[in-house]
Amino acid sequence: MAVFVDNRYVSPDTWYDRHGRAFQPQVHYFVGGATKLFGAALYRLRREDFGELRHYDGVSPAWPISYEDLEPYYTRAEQMYHVHGLRGHDPTEPPASAPYPCPPVSHEPRIQHLFTDLSAAGYHPIPAPCAILLTEDDMAYSTCIRCQTCDGFPCLVHAKADAEIAAVRPALEFSNVTLIRNAKVLKLETNAAGSAVTQVVADVAGEQDTFRGDIVVVSCGAANSAKLLLMSANDKHANGLANGSDQVGRNYMFHNSQAVIAISREPNPTMFQKTIALNDFYFGMDGFDYPMGNIQMTGKSLGPMYRGEKPFETALVPLGLLGELARHTVDFWLTTEDLPDPENRVTVDKSGNVTLSYTPNNQVPRQRLYDKLKSMLSHLGMHPDRLIPRDIYMKIDIPIAGCAHQAGTCRFGRDPKTSVLDVNCKAHELDNLYVVDTSFFVSIGAINPSLTAIANAIRVGDHLLQRLR
Repeated sequence: MAVFVDNRYVSPDTWYDRHGRAFQPQVHYFVGGATKLFGAALYRLRREDFGELRHYDGVSPAWPISYEDLEPYYTRAEQMYHVHGLRGHDPTEPPASAPYPCPPVSHEPRIQHLFTDLSAAGYHPIPAPCAILLTEDDMAYSTCIRCQTCDGFPCLVHAKADAEIAAVRPALEFSNVTLIRNAKVLKLETNAAGSAVTQVVADVAGEQDTFRGDIVVVSCGAANSAKLLLMSANDKHANGLANGSDQVGRNYMFHNSQAVIAISREPNPTMFQKTIALNDFYFGMDGFDYPMGNIQMTGKSLGPMYRGEKPFETALVPLGLLGELARHTVDFWLTTEDLPDPENRVTVDKSGNVTLSYTPNNQVPRQRLYDKLKSMLSHLGMHPDRLIPRDIYMKIDIPIAGCAHQAGTCRFGRDPKTSVLDVNCKAHELDNLYVVDTSFFVSIGAINPSLTAIANAIRVGDHLLQRLR
């Protein structure tokens, strides 16, 4: 109840939509960032996602690097984050230089039944790539215990390979790494020429402090990285730092996502449900020649979640009945690409208030993916025609509040007129400023962006090592 009703782990920020309506964004300010609450799904973008790709509503533009450029870093990221999976069964799978470092996570009986039914119907389900510290052949010594509180929860036994566990804690073993918590960066200041950042101004536990470094890396998340650059405007960067192209904050993306529940004819007592993915419709299907996206599982829903999501609609329903409904639900997450649009953007007023202006696009393939899954239910041991949308972001009514997959806003590219960052994610206009989070994305594909962000961070890290030598 604390997680899904009280929003314990959601920041108290207030943002505004394009109509000026306030909402609470689903952002998480913890060591490890949004990965503390993520579902540990670490997918590679498809090779085709790096090229120009025609969609129903337009074109997803090409990246300035290829899949082959990023592939070695995908492999390193999977190893670093202990990703479980199995190659060779996904028809859209890009080539890989190494197998997954960990074996696929096994399916519990109801989900194994689903996997078998999908295969029998001619589809190609795959074990979902999952970043957890699980040792199934020696569960007595496994950190992960396959509990129900993984997707959407912080792991209380530190068994999720999130950024804190996989990256921050190992980094803190080095004597030259310092972690400062309860700090909020307010502004970046530059030299008189505006060619380099000289100071990072921050509020640390209520006191203003400044930090200096030869290189400054911004990794606040797509919306907040754009906010910081815009708030750092000065005489040399009147429209915001690194914003001579007027691209900072633009091309915000966060996926056309749908969380839905199907009603199983038999009970579904699964504890760890997020073990299947399906990419058969990633690039379309017979009769629809445009990309549709990815189908995967979510964490298993529980009765109290429905009360948190729909408090008024369920107010008169006994919690026991909600629990009985949850016993028969199978939970899916559907992801369709939303296309970059310069008018979908982050802006900031002088007081630092964030406005997220967003107009949905590419909605037809989103609906086609939903309809396709719905048409499959009778072959999957589900009640046909009962595919119920869920407000996975609980008490939030505005869709843009669900910004876990936020990307864009500081796209990288080779032309300073149309991009904020160069191919190494350095700001075109400043010698020592890098933005290394999901802001650099040119397009978002139709799978979770985490692994691509991690792989790119390793890639930029290699570049910085060369620069510092």
